[in-house]
Amino acid sequence: MPYPHFKELRPAYGFDDVAIAPGRITVNPEMTDISMDIEGVRLEIPFLASAMDAVVSPSFAAKMGQLGGVAVLNLDGLQTRYEDPEQVYMEIAETPQDKATEFLQKVYTAPVKEELVGRRVKQIKDGGVTCAVSLVPANTKRVAPIAVEAGADLIFVQSTVTTARHVSKSARGLIFSELRQNIKKPIVVGNTVSFDVTLELMEQGVSAILIGVGPGAACTSREVLGIGVPQVTATVDCAAARDEYYRRTGRYVPIITDGGLRTGGDVCKAIVAGADGVMLGTPFAQSEEAPGRGYNWGMATPHDSLPRGTRIKVGTKGTLKQILYGPSHRTDGTENLVGALRVSMGMVGAMNLREMQQADMIIAPSIKTEGKIFQLRGLGS
Repeated sequence: MPYPHFKELRPAYGFDDVAIAPGRITVNPEMTDISMDIEGVRLEIPFLASAMDAVVSPSFAAKMGQLGGVAVLNLDGLQTRYEDPEQVYMEIAETPQDKATEFLQKVYTAPVKEELVGRRVKQIKDGGVTCAVSLVPANTKRVAPIAVEAGADLIFVQSTVTTARHVSKSARGLIFSELRQNIKKPIVVGNTVSFDVTLELMEQGVSAILIGVGPGAACTSREVLGIGVPQVTATVDCAAARDEYYRRTGRYVPIITDGGLRTGGDVCKAIVAGADGVMLGTPFAQSEEAPGRGYNWGMATPHDSLPRGTRIKVGTKGTLKQILYGPSHRTDGTENLVGALRVSMGMVGAMNLREMQQADMIIAPSIKTEGKIFQLRGLGS
């Protein structure tokens, strides 16, 4: 007699579990179009910098925009709590690791100052670039109008897990369809990992969706809460929802794979899995322009009762331009991310990101170790 099943488990795959199969034709990398569009806001490259305090400052956002992408400023973070956050960044970097979380909890008890919201937005706009800002759902209705009035172009509404239906004790929570009517700017919502939730969020009229729960290098949600889906599977499932919604309505809503990407290969795999863009945190925290002084920490690290992130030492690798465009002198794929995407697209014969999404992907858990014995021993280049 077969055993009865309580739950049926299916395999799920992350970046290290899969590989991209070469295409039937190849194209010159410089001929590829890697631009993306979020409801009329065009990005020359499909790279977004995560709304993490150690990654994005107004000056970093200006530089990222000048390089063709967009950086998202955390309006719930240090930049809007402190008139001059540089001293706080220095103290965070100098705090011993065993006291880092406690110290972060302390510095984040300072209240958000609404007058700093508009000031930070204007600092970014003074750089002549697209301004993107992020808020947690609880603060969105109050703070988003201030940011929009100051000139923000994109509003991100982010929490660890976001759904279209939320049960709470509040008389009237955040309803995205109503927010769309009140905020006349594109609204990007996240994070999620499933077909059904992605479809429901799109039906609420959002402009783009962030995909990923817990994969970031500084995030500990998977350890603390047990929640998460590996990024390739999450992206494939949510891309299916995007395409189904487009088939039904004719409206294309981009999805952005957020977190867990370390190398150019990961970026390429995210696009093949169905992403229209990628959001990176720690790789950009390693740039000279990042404010974190060689550190990064998760957005939920300062939570007062249940921290779901940690401060990590990431070091400084090079300029933001070098990380995005090279030239690279490293062989690990962590620099010249734009070049890696273009070359990979050339090898699968994709002229644009939509064609790249159609490339073949295979399950290949040994792809990084097959034939690499000398590299694994540390004897190769």
